[in-house]
Amino acid sequence: MALKSAKPTSPGRRHLVIVDKSGLWKGGPVKSLVEGKRKTGGRNNMGHVTARGIGGGHKQKYRKVDFKRRKWDVEATVERIEYDPNRSAFIALLKYADGELSYIIAPQRLDVGNTVIAGEKTDTKPGNAMLLGQMPVGTICHNIEMRPGKGGQIARAAGTYVQLVGRDRGMVMVRLKSGEQRFVPADCMGTVGAVSNPDNSNTYFAKAGRNRWRGIKPLTRGVAKNPVDHPHGGGEGKTSGGRHPVSPTGKSAKGARTRNPKAASNKMIIRSRHKKKKR
Repeated sequence: MALKSAKPTSPGRRHLVIVDKSGLWKGGPVKSLVEGKRKTGGRNNMGHVTARGIGGGHKQKYRKVDFKRRKWDVEATVERIEYDPNRSAFIALLKYADGELSYIIAPQRLDVGNTVIAGEKTDTKPGNAMLLGQMPVGTICHNIEMRPGKGGQIARAAGTYVQLVGRDRGMVMVRLKSGEQRFVPADCMGTVGAVSNPDNSNTYFAKAGRNRWRGIKPLTRGVAKNPVDHPHGGGEGKTSGGRHPVSPTGKSAKGARTRNPKAASNKMIIRSRHKKKKR
């Protein structure tokens, strides 16, 4: 999909850049693969706001996406590519040879009418899913499991991918978009190709109202508040808010490490994303 810009017929259309969705399915989703979705407004079960900046937005339905891809050795045809309001990537509707319908995250270069298959070992073709241990080194993939059978957790957002860089001790070594290198069990599943809609990061909404449609409310800067409302609040004139920028609850807001140094998963990380990337 390409980007498209609007003619400046109003201030809200000037500078607008959005993804061209003309090639997507125009109708609604498959009813059997959809369930209702309630909005929380950022509130927990006690009614307290625990996530600021959430509220309103267009009504949405949740599409049940198959992240596990454990229907092995059954060929499926891509019926259509659809928009999904719950994620930045597009989704593809598959129709298996036995008639079952399923949604998957659509990779780049996957078109209507293409066939895909999942199995222990398959061709390295966009949309095919297989065990990471059976993928050739250097393969670009997405929807990577971290535990066998749990379903894909890594590289599910628009334009993201993971590269398989090696094998060792029943594990595979993968390089993430962040620059991190880590081990993943070889019997986890992955899907070949990069995630669709790579231009999602190049959009420009041009007006605040578009974010309100998405359920995102504006946030007041901490330095514009009173001391009772925010650690940055108060002061004479325009003050910067102090030497150490923090969140409203006092947690550091400028890159402080929050990962537990004793976490068991630390041993799976080969190279931290914080280290300087090699050129």
